[in-house]
Amino acid sequence: MMQSNRHPFIQPGNTPRIACLHALAEWESGQVRADDLLHRPGVCDGFAARDRALFTELFYGILRNLRALDFLIDHLRGGGLDPVTRNILRCGLYQLRWLRIPDHAAVNESVASAGRARGLVNALLRRSIREREDLDRLLAGASPGIRHSHPDFLVARWVARFGSTRAEAMLAEDNRPSELFVRVNLLLSTPEELIRAVPDAEPVAGRGDVFRVRHLPGDFLERGLGYMQDPATLAAVEMLDPQSGDTVLDACAAPGGKAAFIAQCMGDRGTLVATDCDPVRLGRLRENLTRLGVTIARVEAVDWVRGVASVGMFDRILLDAPCSNSGVLRRRVDARWRLVPDDFVRMAARQLRMLRHLIPCLKPGGRLVYSTCSIEPEENGEVVRALLSATPALRLEREHESIPGPGSHDGAYAAILSKDV
Repeated sequence: MMQSNRHPFIQPGNTPRIACLHALAEWESGQVRADDLLHRPGVCDGFAARDRALFTELFYGILRNLRALDFLIDHLRGGGLDPVTRNILRCGLYQLRWLRIPDHAAVNESVASAGRARGLVNALLRRSIREREDLDRLLAGASPGIRHSHPDFLVARWVARFGSTRAEAMLAEDNRPSELFVRVNLLLSTPEELIRAVPDAEPVAGRGDVFRVRHLPGDFLERGLGYMQDPATLAAVEMLDPQSGDTVLDACAAPGGKAAFIAQCMGDRGTLVATDCDPVRLGRLRENLTRLGVTIARVEAVDWVRGVASVGMFDRILLDAPCSNSGVLRRRVDARWRLVPDDFVRMAARQLRMLRHLIPCLKPGGRLVYSTCSIEPEENGEVVRALLSATPALRLEREHESIPGPGSHDGAYAAILSKDV
């Protein structure tokens, strides 16, 4: 159980709801991202599978619906709240309105965690039950940014680009829990082995190694037989087309899903250099590649923004660049709250610096694939065209873009760049 000395008014205990309150407080400190927080030891240690699932649903669900929750809380309260009490109300209200947990359970558990704010929490949650229909109408009449819990500037961008109907469908899709996809690791397993483990696994159209699953035995992942991976993330590696015996660089490799797929495409023969600049993420990268049976990878700490590395010359380079994550907000649920309007231009400048530092590492006749999980033009096509205008030796061979929406995969962009001999 994660402890926090900074939030003494959260009642002690070892329940999913208490763990969620501590996790929200840690996230709001701004020092850790939601996905990284869930990998921290002690966050929900000792929880049974059912309690762990409830904790995850509460934590991610509150972050997905943060703006809508605060809109309703501010209507009910009509005044300021300290951060701890607000999180307790977020947790209780999310259970009442989105999870449909029985009213008495949601209220009683929230009140039990509220310490000196018990009376206020009890009154506001019970009022929300009495006024449920009025709150439904209030939220339905709010702006799309409030209803779907997205920043207004991002809503405006998407409406201008895609039109209001499609943009609203994209906003709604961001707030639906992601489907689960598993890529069978062909270095250690087979599709048949997955089907034996999960008989109701559904193959993704056009692929023999990726399946949609509702659940997956933990040991299938722990033994490295598969990796949770949206099909959209595989397009960049397939465009890279790494071959057995190649020398390949994955420049921003952590946590290792694409690097492991590169090694699989190479038949684990050749040389793969996997780099990243974050020590914690490098640890996860090494662990994942080892578990997935990759033997050809050399992991190194490199910051390609600074461009101080000399790691060799490569037949193929993948730059899956740090980006706004605007195409994967349903998976990286807190990314929307980190975004500000200037981010797209700022990220584009950083991405372009990385590309310029990587080009000298590409052999003549080699191939570089630039990819992001953004759907913003500034981070995608505009970066590629700026690079091409400054680098005559490069040619654009092909671009690929996927836009998220109902029934679709994640949003992503990738471009193939080749270097003249």
